[in-house]
Amino acid sequence: MSTTQHAPSLEQVMAALAKVNDPEIKRPITELGMVDQVDIAAGDGGSVVTVKALLTVAGCPLKDTITRDVTSAVTALPGVTGVQVELGVMSAEQRSGLHETLRGGQAQREITFAQPGSLTKVFAIASGKGGVGKSSVTVNLALALAAAGRKVGVVDADIYGHSIPAMLGVADSRPTQVDDLIMPVPTPSGVSVISIGMLKPRRDQVVAWRGPMLDRALVQMLADVYWGDLDVLLLDLPPGTGDIAISLGQHLPGAEVVVVTTPQEAAAEVAERAGTMASMMHQRVVGVVENMSYLPCPHCTAEGKDHRLEIFGSGGGERVAATLSERFGYDVPLLGQVPLDVSLREGGDAGKPIVDSDPTSAAASALRAVADRLDGRGRGLAGMQLGLTPTSKF
Repeated sequence: MSTTQHAPSLEQVMAALAKVNDPEIKRPITELGMVDQVDIAAGDGGSVVTVKALLTVAGCPLKDTITRDVTSAVTALPGVTGVQVELGVMSAEQRSGLHETLRGGQAQREITFAQPGSLTKVFAIASGKGGVGKSSVTVNLALALAAAGRKVGVVDADIYGHSIPAMLGVADSRPTQVDDLIMPVPTPSGVSVISIGMLKPRRDQVVAWRGPMLDRALVQMLADVYWGDLDVLLLDLPPGTGDIAISLGQHLPGAEVVVVTTPQEAAAEVAERAGTMASMMHQRVVGVVENMSYLPCPHCTAEGKDHRLEIFGSGGGERVAATLSERFGYDVPLLGQVPLDVSLREGGDAGKPIVDSDPTSAAASALRAVADRLDGRGRGLAGMQLGLTPTSKF
């Protein structure tokens, strides 16, 4: 004998849908006006709920994710035996309303991370020269911080050598645009990313821009992208001390800089210049990462011995940290030494960074330790301008 359960109320269905976040915007679909209509009809032994959800744009790349999450949330309600999800598209007026909601009434092209009240920690990953693994360090720090429960965004500010999307496994993805507001591309790790490579018509198109265009591109990726409430924003800077480094100092003076080097003398010398450039732009250098520090001898490792082959020499990271500490008058620590590891290269090529694909490796452990030290700096009000003005004298 079958029994028919009571149908869920509209309030219960809406409460369930309020737990469904848009995968790009990462806010409840009910809050974003994406739930257009809900119908509850009696079915065989229970109720069939039909939900009409509105996509921000036609052909939304994550419509299957929205359908799956809505179905899962409503199916969990008592008395529901079936769920149907119908997808529509927002009208121009509805998109304008969403745009206003996301902007929160703020002026256009405002970089929220540069505002006095922002609690997002911004770390710019810099290097003096190319080829030191700066982008690999960036993506692995991002995944390590995300695994620790932080909301993380990555800006691939290396305009000419943008490799971050491929390293995160989203090389062919394109961001969704709501009017002039761009949604960062989500990744399986939970990290959101934007890159100039995602904004080009074709992946193989060459970027040949000079100063003003580079500055405009950086501002667009910071101000025209809806990042939401991030704990950490990482910027992968181009190597050297060029236009992007200058623009960053102008637009995000509160950003903290992590300098990446390798052990050899030549790399250390130019890494010091990158750190000095940051200081000239009134940014604090919070540490140095020495990448490709050594190669664990495979034969000795197999025998349980710790024998390190210093392929690129030694001491570069310590030298950069010591020089910058003396030059700036405050402590610039060596945050970590990352060994050479085939898995580090393979993970980057496959779009699966090593902290996720081979978490027990020595390189992954070193990168997680660096992330922990940066994470320990935390979000807080220390050093912030609170905008308080005395009204009278004592």
